[in-house]
Amino acid sequence: MSNKTVTAGISARHVHVTREHLDILYGAGYELTNKKDLAQPGQFASNETIDVVTEKSAFKNVRILGPIRSKSQVEVSMSDAMKLGLKNIPVRDSGDLVGTPGAKLVGPKGEVQLTEGVIVAGRHIHMNPAEAAEFGVKDKDLVKVRCGGNRGLIFENVLIRVNKDYALEMHVDTDEGNAALCKNGDQLEVIVD
Repeated sequence: MSNKTVTAGISARHVHVTREHLDILYGAGYELTNKKDLAQPGQFASNETIDVVTEKSAFKNVRILGPIRSKSQVEVSMSDAMKLGLKNIPVRDSGDLVGTPGAKLVGPKGEVQLTEGVIVAGRHIHMNPAEAAEFGVKDKDLVKVRCGGNRGLIFENVLIRVNKDYALEMHVDTDEGNAALCKNGDQLEVIVD
């Protein structure tokens, strides 16, 4: 089978919040407002930002991604985690938060102390079932992805995430994108063994 390509989406640090936490951070009944649609249908970068604070450091104006989620979590790169003083931070799939470090979220109306929820998100590819069939993969498979160019490299252990509502896109964080000189919209080659 010939290898297929996927569009790169470089994921900067961001926050997902629950309804309860948004009410605390921005006020009861507050609704996120759309700054920019993201590639995944129904998802957007909101105009709203919060500060993420640890004992060692803080990041100001971290963007909240919408819509509201079932769990609040902070997604950072490994470099971000080091700046925040979070050692041994796990690389996890979104929503897999047990045993992860926490942080304080500070909004204009209030604060939320997360006891867990800060992760470095594992690299992954979103695709719908038809695309999965075309690629010859299924949900939770692991593949390799080649990024070409001057500093080209092969990303290993890229998780396939299949859902009928997904658009074909690979997510890597800013550290990984910078290491490969990869940017949003680049075409990457998926290697299926």
